[in-house]
Amino acid sequence: MGTLSTWESLLLGVMVLLLLFWFRPGIKATLERSRQAEKDWPGLLLPLAAVVLFVIMLIMLT
Repeated sequence: MGTLSTWESLLLGVMVLLLLFWFRPGIKATLERSRQAEKDWPGLLLPLAAVVLFVIMLIMLT
C-alpha cells in the first residue's frame, strides 16, 4: 500500500467537507432528539441486558 499523493489527499479532504455539510442538518436534528430522549435509558438497557444474559447462557450451555 502506497501513500496518497497531494492531489488525492486534497480531493479526499474536499469530499469529507462536502459530506459534513451535506449531513449537517440530519446530525443537528439527531443530536436535538437525543437530548430530549436522555430519560429513556431503561428502554435501551433492559433489552441490552437481556441479550447479554442470553449470550452468557448460550456460552455456558456449550
